[in-house]
Amino acid sequence: MAAPNLMSVSTIYGRTTATNLTSTAATAVLSNAASSNKVLKINTLNVANTTTTAANISVSWYTAAAIGGTPFALVGTVSVPGNSTLNVIDKGSAFYVEENQSVGATAGTANALIVTCSYEDIT
Repeated sequence: MAAPNLMSVSTIYGRTTATNLTSTAATAVLSNAASSNKVLKINTLNVANTTTTAANISVSWYTAAAIGGTPFALVGTVSVPGNSTLNVIDKGSAFYVEENQSVGATAGTANALIVTCSYEDIT
């Protein structure tokens, strides 16, 4: 199943996760495993810069779970000013992550950025 029929949903759980980007390698922010029988609807995805110096961020949607497959940029390399937050996805631009898909982030500077994702876990 690629995703449940949204007209016959049995459960919707509100969830929030945070990921500290401790390296400059791509890091999974949200992953939906193959055969999970669910779809994840991202309502908000924010990137906070916790340092005083600007730091670059890239956020991509991946064609496979666990940041596998091919990445497609949601946000190319964007500078997040020091002590600021970048809103990547908001309620007006919600984004679905189907089975065997994921979202990942790549920081230009290690230990400067935290990605927070609020989403609905739908089955």
